[in-house]
Amino acid sequence: MKQTDLFDSPPADTLAFEQQAIRRGFGLIAGIDEAGRGPLAGPVVAAAVILPEGLRIEGVDDSKKLSPYKRERLFNDIMTKALSVGTGLASPELIDRINILQATRHAMLEAVKQLSPQPDYLLIDGISTIDCPLPQKTIKKGDSLSLSIAAASIIAKVTRDRLMCELDAIHPGYGFAAHKGYGCASHMEAIRLLGPSAVHRLTFGGVREHIQPISS
Repeated sequence: MKQTDLFDSPPADTLAFEQQAIRRGFGLIAGIDEAGRGPLAGPVVAAAVILPEGLRIEGVDDSKKLSPYKRERLFNDIMTKALSVGTGLASPELIDRINILQATRHAMLEAVKQLSPQPDYLLIDGISTIDCPLPQKTIKKGDSLSLSIAAASIIAKVTRDRLMCELDAIHPGYGFAAHKGYGCASHMEAIRLLGPSAVHRLTFGGVREHIQPISS
């Protein structure tokens, strides 16, 4: 059974969605979010986090609202205090093959599969469910409304940022460590001058225009 119903108005308490699930008899609730849907290069990374019932970690919020320093500190707090953390990714090749939405759903499912213990209920940021038999609720702007989803957003963001720094060393010249693959002016100019790298998303505007045709 999949639940996608929302509260009539946003809850003031960021544990309200978790507590609602607990009242319905669920015990292990995973928050799920992703990082990297918009960039022109690199994978999309998803994370799933199960927090102990009632646990509050001060400062946890939508990762986009936090500085890199705060994200790194909270990443360590979450990894230490969570009951379980899972991550999944979808490569640029998969993104090009099945589109970014389906690739994101794939990464989220992989993140859930990595959890141990396994959850019995899912809270998912956004409006798309995943191909999983577990009961699940989608929450628009869930990374601001659910502590579990916010924790997942931090894990996903920090994990992806670290991967992009690694890719910067492997594919120098594009500035991945600085912009993490997003389409800023310096990145667009690097694509124009160097052409797409092996980790660029070739179906994305800003990249596909610079693919050189294969000579026959």
